[in-house]
Amino acid sequence: MGWITNRRYAWPILVALVIFAILNAAASPAFTDSGNWNGMLIGAAPFIITAMAQTAVVMSGDGGVDLSVGPLAGLVNAFIASVLVPHGWTDPVSIVGASLLVGVASGLLNGIMVAVVRVQPIIATLGTYLAYQGITLEMMPMAGGQAPDWLVGLANSRGGVPGVLVLLVALGVAWVAFERTAFRRNLLAVGGDARAAYASGVNVAAVRIIAYVIGGILAAIAGLVFTAALGSGDPRVGVPYTLSSIAAVALGGVALNGGRGGMLGSAAAGALLFLIQTLGRLVASVGDLRPLSSAICRQLSSLPVARRARRSRARLSSMSRMTSQSSLITASSPGKTTFASSSVSRQTLLRDIISSGSK
Repeated sequence: MGWITNRRYAWPILVALVIFAILNAAASPAFTDSGNWNGMLIGAAPFIITAMAQTAVVMSGDGGVDLSVGPLAGLVNAFIASVLVPHGWTDPVSIVGASLLVGVASGLLNGIMVAVVRVQPIIATLGTYLAYQGITLEMMPMAGGQAPDWLVGLANSRGGVPGVLVLLVALGVAWVAFERTAFRRNLLAVGGDARAAYASGVNVAAVRIIAYVIGGILAAIAGLVFTAALGSGDPRVGVPYTLSSIAAVALGGVALNGGRGGMLGSAAAGALLFLIQTLGRLVASVGDLRPLSSAICRQLSSLPVARRARRSRARLSSMSRMTSQSSLITASSPGKTTFASSSVSRQTLLRDIISSGSK
């Protein structure tokens, strides 16, 4: 229970998720039929996983965004159906290993361009977005190919438990375990104030590169889910999910300037986007529904922004007080006292940034 209470940024989107689930159930009794749950999870999984892929990148700050998430998932889908399977590499180790390797390579490429070469994230990832689209169309000009039977089985239920549900739970557990390392703390620090994090000894470039690698791995997993759901390859399947992943991150309470948020809010927002889409198909008057859903999304996204503004004002006032205190100490006793007071100020500021980002 404490794990949920410590993630207040996700509360509004979780409430909205419950509301839209109720609306879907009211619009169609088939929504609550357990026989349809597997199909709905298959439809929701790409929204959820691509939103998770975008999260760490946005949390890293400095305008972090990965526009290549959708095309990378489509690239992995085409790579499996048009290259791996025709050449006889159909075993799970080969397909999963090669797919994750593509995701890691993409994350390293984007991360190095952003963190080392210092290309703006939107420019760097737009380049890979276009490159992945071209490579995908070169490998597979039109839909076709075939997925291995074991991968198609992921889209089915085993013992009444949907295979996609097992995958989503595994991803959630992996992220919770990853949060217990120093990486999440460093990610929040870098996203909140990269200069303060660097002054405190955090390797800013390494943190941002790892964030892009995490995004690449999750996008590759989304490509595996596409292949399982389709049973074949489609060169255009992943592209639309880039925009939905960014929308889910914004709705999920993740600060677009970094330093705040987490996977829970983004995953819930991805599921919410799927429910909104499903409700639009269930309700006959789709034209009347869109303005309502857009207004709800705008209101939900404005709540975290208002809270962040209040916290930013409080943090600025705290910084000004620390600066004035440091000036008084410097005037009265120069030398070692000045160094100590500035060091304490940096450490205090870093703690404030991390604590505000985790709430």
